[in-house]
Amino acid sequence: QVQLVESGGGLVQAGGSLRLSCAASGRTFTYVMGWFRLAPGKERDFVASISRSGGVTVYADSVKGRFSISRDHANNSVSLQMNNLKPDDTAVYFCAASVTASIVEVFTKAERYRDWGQGTQVTVSS
Repeated sequence: QVQLVESGGGLVQAGGSLRLSCAASGRTFTYVMGWFRLAPGKERDFVASISRSGGVTVYADSVKGRFSISRDHANNSVSLQMNNLKPDDTAVYFCAASVTASIVEVFTKAERYRDWGQGTQVTVSS
């Protein structure tokens, strides 16, 4: 099991950018990593996922072209660069991780992830 701590959330105007980071307590090279978000009154939504190798990424349609997920094995971390933010992006963002044998597999379903962070709030004003 790995402990995950998110950071980088905050308040930003529409069109602005934020970079979220997720620090893991242990080695992450065996983990597929993902980001999810939870907005008030809505269900938890998939945002992005990155494979163990870092070579495969997948994004929700709503963020494609605006968000970018990356990982740093040396620092056991994963980041989410968010550009051209919109008010609809307002949510608590969660980092998630799960062990996988595949170096190219990505997960889009929350139930595939075992470990979760506490979340970081992102608020986009119009």
